[in-house]
Amino acid sequence: MADTEPQSNDAVRSKERLGTRCCYCLCHTLWVFLVIIIILVMLAILVLYIIITPRSFMFHVTHANLTQFDYAADNNTLRYNLVLNITARNPNKKLKIYYDVVQASALYEGVRFSIADVNIPWSSYLQDKKGTNQFSALFSGQRVIVLDQDQISNFNQDTKDGVFPIRIKIRFTIRFRLDALQIGDYYPRATCKLKLPLTSNAKKVAPFHPTKCQIDF
Repeated sequence: MADTEPQSNDAVRSKERLGTRCCYCLCHTLWVFLVIIIILVMLAILVLYIIITPRSFMFHVTHANLTQFDYAADNNTLRYNLVLNITARNPNKKLKIYYDVVQASALYEGVRFSIADVNIPWSSYLQDKKGTNQFSALFSGQRVIVLDQDQISNFNQDTKDGVFPIRIKIRFTIRFRLDALQIGDYYPRATCKLKLPLTSNAKKVAPFHPTKCQIDF
């Protein structure tokens, strides 16, 4: 039997180059395929985010009734009685809002004088998508607060005018719901800067105007 002639160096090198090119083509194809998958996933996430991204609720104080707001400088006691009606609107088309905690604080001259749990009458604290609901908050009682001379001077002027600038800060703990899926825990804040006429005052003053609250989401 005749001996098999050994392959030339050129043939060996040709086979090596062919194997290298095939490996390169395979790696390149896999890399392109991976990049395409990543881009498609990112586009899907972006579209989904645009469709269901949570939007903050909208709050308006629609009615306020301040029937008492008296400060005794001799014992630093403030007596107050304030009822607020607030409208909450969910602007989301796809998401419902579940309210876990809603608590409001009332401040005068930057001093907090009352904290109240907000009364939410709708079922299970769940607000429907594109829904508008109303709730109320009651601040009533007395509290010892220390006002300096400038604050007391402002209080006396506000009493003379019959209108008190009171700031309401509302704290929330909420979740968004997409069908049966609950999305995260959020802790937004609302600040409502109100000009409240003392309704028990016989003096005629400007009526309360509905006020939009600033939302820090």
